Amino acid sequence: MTNPRIEPTPWHALAGPVTVQRLETDAERGLGAGEAASRLERHGPNAIPDEQQRSVLSLLVGQFRDFMILVLIAAAFVSGIVGEPQDMIAIAVIVLLNAVVGAVQEFRAERAVAALRAMAAHAAHVIRDGEAQAIATDALVPGDLVELEAGDVVPADLRILEAAELLTDESALTGESVGVDKSVDPMPKPETAVADRACIAFKGSLVARGRGRGVVVATGASTEIGRIAELLRGERGARTPLQKRLTRFGRVLALATLGICTLVFIAGLLQGQPGLLMFLTAVSLAVAAIPEALPAVVTVSLALGARTLSRRNALVRRLPAVETLGSVTVICADKTGTLTQNRMSVEAIHAAGERRTALHAPSTDRKVWKLLGLAMALSNDVVLRDGVASGDPTEVAPFEAARAAGYDKFELSAEWPRVAELPFQSERQAMSTLHEHDGRVTVFVKGSPERVLAQCSQNFSTDGPEPIDRPRLLAEAESLATDGHRVLAIAHRELPELPEAITPEQIERDLTLLGFVAMIDPPRPEVPQAIADCRSAGITPIMITGDHPGTANAIAHRLDLARDGEDVLTGQELSDLTDAELEQAAASVRVYARVSPEQKTRIVRALQTRGEVVAMTGDGVNDAPALKRADIGVAMGQRGTDVAREASDMVLLDDDFATIVRAVRTGRRVFDNIRKFIKDTMSSNSGEIWTLFLAPFLGLPVPLLPIQILWINLVTDGLPGLAFTAERAERGIMQRPPRPPRESVFAHGMWQHIVWIGLFVAGISLASQAWAIGRGAEYWQTIVFSVLTISQLFHSVAVRSEAESLFRIGVFSNPAMLGAVTLALGLQLAVVYVPVLQPIFHTQALPLYDLMIVLALSSIVLVAVEVEKWLVRRGVLYRAKIS
Repeated sequence: MTNPRIEPTPWHALAGPVTVQRLETDAERGLGAGEAASRLERHGPNAIPDEQQRSVLSLLVGQFRDFMILVLIAAAFVSGIVGEPQDMIAIAVIVLLNAVVGAVQEFRAERAVAALRAMAAHAAHVIRDGEAQAIATDALVPGDLVELEAGDVVPADLRILEAAELLTDESALTGESVGVDKSVDPMPKPETAVADRACIAFKGSLVARGRGRGVVVATGASTEIGRIAELLRGERGARTPLQKRLTRFGRVLALATLGICTLVFIAGLLQGQPGLLMFLTAVSLAVAAIPEALPAVVTVSLALGARTLSRRNALVRRLPAVETLGSVTVICADKTGTLTQNRMSVEAIHAAGERRTALHAPSTDRKVWKLLGLAMALSNDVVLRDGVASGDPTEVAPFEAARAAGYDKFELSAEWPRVAELPFQSERQAMSTLHEHDGRVTVFVKGSPERVLAQCSQNFSTDGPEPIDRPRLLAEAESLATDGHRVLAIAHRELPELPEAITPEQIERDLTLLGFVAMIDPPRPEVPQAIADCRSAGITPIMITGDHPGTANAIAHRLDLARDGEDVLTGQELSDLTDAELEQAAASVRVYARVSPEQKTRIVRALQTRGEVVAMTGDGVNDAPALKRADIGVAMGQRGTDVAREASDMVLLDDDFATIVRAVRTGRRVFDNIRKFIKDTMSSNSGEIWTLFLAPFLGLPVPLLPIQILWINLVTDGLPGLAFTAERAERGIMQRPPRPPRESVFAHGMWQHIVWIGLFVAGISLASQAWAIGRGAEYWQTIVFSVLTISQLFHSVAVRSEAESLFRIGVFSNPAMLGAVTLALGLQLAVVYVPVLQPIFHTQALPLYDLMIVLALSSIVLVAVEVEKWLVRRGVLYRAKIS
């Protein structure tokens, strides 16, 4: 059952009592059991509907939607009709194997993603009939009263009614890496951004500190996270560049083959050949012209690429995504958790005119640094759970910095026990802890620089306390904030004894400033190099985040994502742009901040409209719609949410942004190898077509029989074709720009190569035919048959590299190709010399002399291609850069 909203009410803009009244509940006793059951029946369970998992059968059927596969099925059908069942069976087996390989890979990926999903059901603490009780989260209904404590996962969207230092972590939902203080005060504007709705606690967020009570205003699909899920279901995934290219290729090939075969049929009839023979020849030629091994080569290439990536911590969920990576022109990266570590870390400490990245050791004789270390260790509510610090991120970061320097909170607490505290309050932006030591009381105060400095009368210098210089110190704090830091001011005060009245007015005055602590969610260490590698590969990196513009800009400059003078485009500014204006802005904007899930999808769509192939990386729920809309969505496996992983095409199991760059390299290699196969097989088919087409015009008999055409096609396409999948990456593969999305698969000289190599092979084949007939050799057809077959094997070896010489890359560098060519040559010799096979293929044994002539003529193809590549390297041919 889907779960529509109760009404389109901006709950964040309503006062708490008004919300309670609208929901017809009680702020003290909650709902009654009967009313709760009635509402559960009416609104449905508090759960987001899962997309139905695809069965193995549906995965298998899905493999037959490709146009080339349909062409092959038609070719198999025609082969059966004209009496060539062996070819029909061969094509059927290839198609079926192709489908099985694709379905198995996708099924394994689905299983792996399912294993990542957290299956534990959470309980919610509610008040019903005036009594506190724990119920399953899916039993929550609008109007329920929910109690929240530190460590809880918020079970539904709640309007906060009570908040005691309540802070939630909403990074997975909004992209905001810093916790959000929650309050009971309504927002003044209904259109307030989700990240700024301080009186709403959102389903799926984590309570990092404090406690609170709220009334459920939305459940299931009506929640903010549910709304994102609806966006996700409505967003259709993009077809990959390879799928688009192969579809165009298949259609052009089908039409061209039909036309050429018609011409061959007519030319044979005009020469006086039997009509049935020419019909079978034309049909056989049509079947031979269709590269039936192409889908298998594509699938195997993608599967091998996926296996390579899995060993490098990248799980491919959809096979075509492997090749899409090689076509990517733009990577839109979410900041929080993708470019950064999604944890606050102390980066700088300012005290007594000195800036350091770490505290002095406890043994230091510099009092200010020792007091600062004590304050950072003791003045917090951090607890250790299984050795891991837990609490407010802005408290955990100083705690960890102090612990790293040797200030252990739990050891120090015995000597400096906390005797009183003033919890953090958003109104005064500070908190204080009081500690007894040597018969006196030490007060540590931390908070925003503006509030703490206002209560200070002194600050520590190298010579000890001195009168405070507020303007200078505020400028120092603002300088840190401008760099994207979150800045805490820490001060202290000595008291002779514990005061009777523990109030801010009594405690937080006449303070002495100890220093500033600057924190930031730091970039991942591997990201700067990964971004540099992206640029060298011609890929534009873009940051899209829900975080604050200042923080986004600071991180972008650290990573060299944004240049000086480039502006950050905010969500508010983006909402004012039309689609056409956004498309224009997308050409230059490199950083987007404070954007909503819908806006992330708009940005991706605008880039795609500009002709870009877009990869979107992210780990939060708010990234999921854009992940699905992008040409390839890349989710994080460790920090990533289930929703993000389900929407993605690839999951980074190690959350390493640099893995994307390695994946791009694999994607480019996969496409290069597919392109080499197309080049090889179409050149081979071109040779067969030209040979059959030109023979009648030269007064020669039909060179090949239908069975021989099909054999050439099977031997020269199948085995070497699969061997291309094992070819190594071209040199400089990551120093060239991405392929233009609309570029034909025949670009960069391929169609010219196919034409001239076809004519060249036809020329030596027809020359061998004329030579054999002129000598009166009865086995002239076997000679033509063998020259065509073996010359194509030499061609397969020659085109292993686009431009480099075979002897530079190494004859033995691809053992699979060497083995495939050797096996194919052995099979061809068997067809010629094994008596039982001769009547089937209409061959005769060749004398040794003639066999040598066949091998010599066939090898000329290798020499011709090497000359072509030499001219390419010199820039004489195909001047556009090969990619």
